[in-house]
Amino acid sequence: MFAGAYITKNTMAMIMAGGKGERLNPITAHKSKPAVPFGGKYKIIDFVLSNVFNSGIRKVYVLTQYQAYTLNKHIKASWSKWTGLNEFIDTLSPETKATGEQWYLGTADAIYQNIELIKNSSTEMIAIFGGDHIYKMDISQMLSYHKMNKADITIAALEVSIDEARRFGILSVDEDFRVKSFVEKPQQPPVIPGRSTCFASMGNYVFTRKKLISVLEEGKSRFSDLDFGKHVIPMMVEKGDRVFAYNFYDNCVPQMTPNERGYWMDVGTIDSYYDANMDLISVSPRLNLYNYDWPILTNQGNLPPAKTVFDDDFRRGINIDSLVCGGCITSGGVVRRSILGPSSRVNSYSLVEDSILFENVDIGRHCKIKKTIIDEGVAVPEGTIIGYNIEEDRARGFKVTDSGIRVVTKDNFA
Repeated sequence: MFAGAYITKNTMAMIMAGGKGERLNPITAHKSKPAVPFGGKYKIIDFVLSNVFNSGIRKVYVLTQYQAYTLNKHIKASWSKWTGLNEFIDTLSPETKATGEQWYLGTADAIYQNIELIKNSSTEMIAIFGGDHIYKMDISQMLSYHKMNKADITIAALEVSIDEARRFGILSVDEDFRVKSFVEKPQQPPVIPGRSTCFASMGNYVFTRKKLISVLEEGKSRFSDLDFGKHVIPMMVEKGDRVFAYNFYDNCVPQMTPNERGYWMDVGTIDSYYDANMDLISVSPRLNLYNYDWPILTNQGNLPPAKTVFDDDFRRGINIDSLVCGGCITSGGVVRRSILGPSSRVNSYSLVEDSILFENVDIGRHCKIKKTIIDEGVAVPEGTIIGYNIEEDRARGFKVTDSGIRVVTKDNFA
């Protein structure tokens, strides 16, 4: 067994997937942020789970909380079946654990409430990753780095400019990337020695299992809302534990292009979510979905191929510079620079531009849709125009962001 396989075999992953995603409202009114569609056919959670799976980690718990039903259903349909003997991808919600029914009060508290699973595990390391970011990462490389440094905790870090650093939790490190302090959104962020950039915590951690158990038990005796960034990391640094930063830019998955190095998106706002999706349809996107050596996995379903219908002079089904998922029918309409989720339909004489349609959206005839995100299951009535007049769109109850992105849900056509 080669070293990478040994390391991942002796690692358990715990994915934090309970986020409300309030800044993505109304998209997240009925689903958690990790369950939000991305790139047409995927969910946001699929990216971290694909990283875990492609890295060879096969013991995975997904900790869900807010609006958990949709996410649990997706994971069961897409992921739970892809494991074998002594392997699992399972979901845990606060109400399903044996120790009580209290909601998770902080990131580390969520892990603490499931500490018996860690104590009963024979694995050497615990990888704790967030479930609501878009990126590719070979986690085995971070595990090897953790083991090489004999670290108690290794923190995945994004190299950012000083201006950007004021929006993140920032790690102060020495020349060996050993962490000296951690501070949230500093006005004068510490730079990496010898560089003009800073290390921002990505909220992804690797712990040595025994150290994680002890630090959680100690931290919980002091803080009811135990949090990794706010409590655990400062506590470990203060005690002199071996705390190291791992530079995410050094991580490389098979067939990764230079353009992709260091790509990590929070997609925490409507505008950042929209921009990240639109990047996928550019000629050279920063996130390559066509890398078959590091695939993004999801539930493929049994949908028929996408198709276009009609080729008349004034009614022609066309998809241009777009991602179109299975089951879609462009029936005499035109789609440009857009993403069509599974089983969506664009009917005759309609135009959809620079937009994102979730699953099972139906665009009626003679519609004009521009710079709009349309939630799943929405039937847009014939003749509807969205994205051309901000005042009119706001008056009709559509959410409009500062950059002019409209968001449409079922409630808008109730």
